[in-house]
Amino acid sequence: MISLSSSPFQLIFCLMVLLILPFSSRSADPDALQDFCVADFNSSISVNGFSCKPAEQVVSDDFFFDGLRKEGNTSNVFGATVTPANVFTFPGLNTMGLSTNRVDFGPGGLNPPHSHPRASESGIVIAGKLLVGFITSDNVFHSKVLSPGEMFVIPKGLVHFQLNVGEGKALAFTSFNSHFPGVVIASTNLFGSTPSIPNSVLTKAFQVGDDVINGIRSKFDS
Repeated sequence: MISLSSSPFQLIFCLMVLLILPFSSRSADPDALQDFCVADFNSSISVNGFSCKPAEQVVSDDFFFDGLRKEGNTSNVFGATVTPANVFTFPGLNTMGLSTNRVDFGPGGLNPPHSHPRASESGIVIAGKLLVGFITSDNVFHSKVLSPGEMFVIPKGLVHFQLNVGEGKALAFTSFNSHFPGVVIASTNLFGSTPSIPNSVLTKAFQVGDDVINGIRSKFDS
């Protein structure tokens, strides 16, 4: 602990730490030190992002993306699909600290419980009616039914979902403060991992028998 009797050097050091820490935690991705850094996927070097394409090879199209125009195919087990605009699909986002998803829902479609380990999320409902919910680290469940033009925000790392509760299709756009927020889908992570999580772990965690775990796992085995 620093006291009034501490040396001037110790006091100055502590003041510098207090000043620097808030700035280093403002965003999920590090701040860029250049105007842009279009991802170079051919480079073998990757340190918390991709290397930059040489400036002389950068073209205008690197800064534009039309991949969110098309409706996604919702004919899957969840009845919903995510179309990402992150650094892998839109290389111009590299080091920018932001990305966007288009989320399409068929009737009754679900974007299943999941989390984003590297970013907070905000979203806006464009069409339809969505039940949006998340669970805090204290196991408090927050939710609301949203209509077109209404927004939501999900704190970084918390488990959340969106469910289409309207009569037809639904559409939402979500944004993140990371060029690659990552996604951990709870059900596929637990029951579709490679190699599989031992049954002894899952039966104890969920307080059920092997038959229940095996039945659920069979739906997620690839």
